[in-house]
Amino acid sequence: SSYAVGVAQELLTHSQHRMVSLTFTPGDKGIFDVTVNGSKIFSKQETGRFPEPGEIVSAFIKIEAT
Repeated sequence: SSYAVGVAQELLTHSQHRMVSLTFTPGDKGIFDVTVNGSKIFSKQETGRFPEPGEIVSAFIKIEAT
């Protein structure tokens, strides 16, 4: 989806030097979850919406700092 492409672009732009790999796994029924090192940082099913620009990068930076 265009949302997945946008998230990938944001993550690679802001965090590519800190990532070993980036993998997208297709879901069904409109599922759009983003997981980092086994921790879910965003779920469309839980929020009822797609992420806002910068939201995934902010969550990634936050989880990376812990």
